[in-house]
Amino acid sequence: MYFVDNQGHLDPSVNIALETFLLKEKKLDEPILYFYINEPSIIIGRNQNTIEEINQEYVEAHNIHVVRRMSGGGAVYHDLGNFSFCFITDDDGNSFRDFAKFTEPVISFLHSVGVKDAALKGRNDLTIGDKKFSGNAMYATNGRMTAHGTILLDSDLDAITGALKPRKDKIASKGIKSIRSRVTNIKPFLDEEYKDLTTEEFRDLMLLYIFDVEKREDVKEYHLTDADWKRVYEIREEYFGNWDWNYGKSPNYAIETRRRFPIGAIDFAFNVSGGKITEAKIYGDFFGLGEIKDVEEALVGTKYTKEALIEKFDSLDLKKYFGNITSEELVTALFSE
Repeated sequence: MYFVDNQGHLDPSVNIALETFLLKEKKLDEPILYFYINEPSIIIGRNQNTIEEINQEYVEAHNIHVVRRMSGGGAVYHDLGNFSFCFITDDDGNSFRDFAKFTEPVISFLHSVGVKDAALKGRNDLTIGDKKFSGNAMYATNGRMTAHGTILLDSDLDAITGALKPRKDKIASKGIKSIRSRVTNIKPFLDEEYKDLTTEEFRDLMLLYIFDVEKREDVKEYHLTDADWKRVYEIREEYFGNWDWNYGKSPNYAIETRRRFPIGAIDFAFNVSGGKITEAKIYGDFFGLGEIKDVEEALVGTKYTKEALIEKFDSLDLKKYFGNITSEELVTALFSE
């Protein structure tokens, strides 16, 4: 495995552009490990409706970046007390949605520094007891995949509460009262000798643990070239520094329904004319392998009836786009009160 150093960049649009470059364009002969720390920012899941996930007034007042990533899942808050890890590798056909495989070395490291109760819980969260300190997501394309997550070391938990808007269905499904009540930093749980480490120092300690070396210079590393960085900034301009990508234009829809499934929340929005779907938009925090716009485009022209929608969904690879769900489950949810 190679480590890639982002050279201290704190701009999330640059850091996520670099991850995208490493995933899509820089195939090395071994997997890649990549870390980054962001200035205060909200990182939106690939298929989410940005406006519905953030507190826009708070975000503007506190100069918080808003960047949409390539992977699915939910929105997360980043700041200088938080760092992200990314494992980038070939997609072997069995690892997508296998969060245990990629979080195991992180959990093992945390156990070694005192966070004995750190564990993978539910679909994609790392927790201590009932409190979450890490959200994880995945994205796969052209035979490659990235599995990435965050670690709340010493983050501003009040800012998390202020910046994100909790969805009512998520609160109800998890039996929680607020974002603030279900997240925690790991700093209080560390052994005493590690509690004064900065985010950078703690990140570097995890780097040495994963590579099983004692010195930073012994870490196997790929050094980014000037040409690499040029391409990273081109990707940033095309996607992550672009308002249309990060927010997107969302017209008003006549029919909107949101349901939560074991695979995550799915939000359908349709315009219907003459009994047929004329426009379709799908949001959610599910983890899909394909581009959800393929499903949206396939739905256009379909009769807005249970039978027609089941037939249409049956013609699509739902596991690829959403995960383990059936056409009947989707359509029943669409037409239920």
